[in-house]
Amino acid sequence: MAEIDQATQTELEAAVFRRLVSHLRNRTDVQNIDLMNLAGFCRNCLSNWLKDAADEKGIALTKDESREAVYGMPYETWKAQHQTEASPAQQAAFSTREGGH
Repeated sequence: MAEIDQATQTELEAAVFRRLVSHLRNRTDVQNIDLMNLAGFCRNCLSNWLKDAADEKGIALTKDESREAVYGMPYETWKAQHQTEASPAQQAAFSTREGGH
């Protein structure tokens, strides 16, 4: 990769994050358990990482605010509109995967 200054690197990383979040907002058919089983992270992980980054910078950001930033709406609204019950197969795959959530 070409040498990139830190400010440009940060801008690129921010653009990638925004694109990932936008993609996940549009793919409401993909459940968090699917993401966890396949990739080891989910929308909630992203929101937790956002909150962790804010905390490190001393920026006040609540868990609900960070989730809304990722989901594009309050988390409870997203769950009511888009979350489905995990199937036995999804639950079994989740329980056998290694690594924490």
